[in-house]
Amino acid sequence: MPANTKKVLEIAQPELNITRVFDAPRALVFKAWIEARHMGAWFSPQTFTSPVCELDPRPGGAIHVEMEGPDGVRYPMRGKFIEMDEPRRLVLSTYLEDGEGVFLENLVTVDFAEEGAKTRMSLSAKVVLAKAKAAPSLKGMNQGWAETIDKLGDYVTTLKTL
Repeated sequence: MPANTKKVLEIAQPELNITRVFDAPRALVFKAWIEARHMGAWFSPQTFTSPVCELDPRPGGAIHVEMEGPDGVRYPMRGKFIEMDEPRRLVLSTYLEDGEGVFLENLVTVDFAEEGAKTRMSLSAKVVLAKAKAAPSLKGMNQGWAETIDKLGDYVTTLKTL
């Protein structure tokens, strides 16, 4: 077994699952995921922003988001839409890369269910590739996604009142 293989297996987190109920209609929560002007407002951990958010919301369409930390460092994320069943389900492939190629890839599935006037959103992020250099990203993955989804909840609640 190559030396790098063991490191990859040690750092990989097979799956992250988050469920939240938002006080907003399902169609609005779904649109927050597929419209760049909306996604750019919430898609990052709490102290980060997303000054770049470009989406082509169709199966095979590209995703490009750059999250910026409070220190000004940008963290680019790319991917593509795999499945869109509006307003019920989204499946995305997201990845981080550098000059040597992709070092972390996730398969993200988001399901949206109506609960009266509210929306139950269930997110699953499965790590499909994690090289040793992905360790810092994997270490912060749970907290990063939790904070990002909290921001989504705040954002769609605000939109509901516009």
